[in-house]
Amino acid sequence: MGSLRKPIQVEEAIDRVLEKSYEGEIEYVSIENSFHRVLGQDITATTDVPGFDRSPYDGYAVWAASTEAASASNPAVLEVVGTQGADSVWKESLKPFQAVKIMTGAAIPEGANAVIMKELTQEFRKDGKTYVQIKRKVEAGENISRIGEDMKKGSLLIEKGTVITPGISAVLATFGYHYVPVMKSPKVVVIATGSELLEVYKPLEKGKIHNSNTYMLQAQIFRAHGEPILYGIVKDTFQNVFQAVTKAMQMADIIITTGGVSVGDFDYIPKVYEHLQAQVLFNKIGMRPGSVTSAAVVGNKILFGLSGNPSACYVGFELFVRPYIRAMLGQKNCYLKRARAILTKDFLKPNPFTRFVRAKLSFHDGKLVADPIGRDKSNIVSSLIHTNSLIVLPGGSRGFQAGSEVNVLLIEDEEGASSWL
Repeated sequence: MGSLRKPIQVEEAIDRVLEKSYEGEIEYVSIENSFHRVLGQDITATTDVPGFDRSPYDGYAVWAASTEAASASNPAVLEVVGTQGADSVWKESLKPFQAVKIMTGAAIPEGANAVIMKELTQEFRKDGKTYVQIKRKVEAGENISRIGEDMKKGSLLIEKGTVITPGISAVLATFGYHYVPVMKSPKVVVIATGSELLEVYKPLEKGKIHNSNTYMLQAQIFRAHGEPILYGIVKDTFQNVFQAVTKAMQMADIIITTGGVSVGDFDYIPKVYEHLQAQVLFNKIGMRPGSVTSAAVVGNKILFGLSGNPSACYVGFELFVRPYIRAMLGQKNCYLKRARAILTKDFLKPNPFTRFVRAKLSFHDGKLVADPIGRDKSNIVSSLIHTNSLIVLPGGSRGFQAGSEVNVLLIEDEEGASSWL
């Protein structure tokens, strides 16, 4: 298969992945456990909110005409005939020059058409009765939250595929969603190949490195709303790698291998795809880092072969695996969201392939700026510490100078985009 490697463009590679995607299943979880999950169906308002005219403040419900002539020198004096809490309903009809003391959230009494805030009144007692003094005219409809003012019955509130935020949790609770329909989190197995790898709890040895890719990918999978399954380290033999991939296919929807995707003597992923009779979607992409990133499908399982170099592995996941996960979650915008920003440093190195530069995106003097981080090499880990975006530098150029406007992909974004750049 190595001899057939012909690079394709990034957009084509993503499209080939998405063509093989399918939408996952819905499950129901308690509202307490629904935060940060992905909604499995549209949420519409089942009732008007509020369901009755109510007061947004503590104050007095009045018939506005009773205050028509009120002023600081000639205040209106209304008899307070009762008090209404948020959990009660005033059962009598309010008459002219009467008021009901009302609490925030309480229903507007019959006969009242306005509420004046408590801070603008003065209550007093006289001859065994309670009165309220109002020193200005109150307009009809003042300080009344109308039926359906917040949400109208039947209106679409939240689309399927939306990530549940604290605000969405409040809406779900408003309509009594004790159990919430969410998309099942796609299961993603991570297999780290390489005889040079050590578990993180083992001391370093000469010629060995700690397995950082697995834990980086675990976090990326969580961020993409998938369910990571850590297979562990697999030594560099064909039999070991083949058995690991075969077993992983029984465990998950998506299989990620790191390392072993190139054309070296110990790079067995291409041979594994061949023995699985997998349909190879691509085995080389016109990009840096991670040009040897691969993808293949067997039945309804997709296998991603990511680079063993950390930064290349990171970029490969964000560009190809994350869109597939988003598709399984029923999200319409599967591509990374993009923006335009000002490049802060020269990047003069020419490259025939599109380059994705790890960067920190921020605002400076009111402008969005993209600052490349650290050394731009695929084996560099430290550049990922502050990375929140990827600068996209198209191939075939003679380089880019500081001050140029460039496309950036937003890594921390939840909304996504419906298309590539």
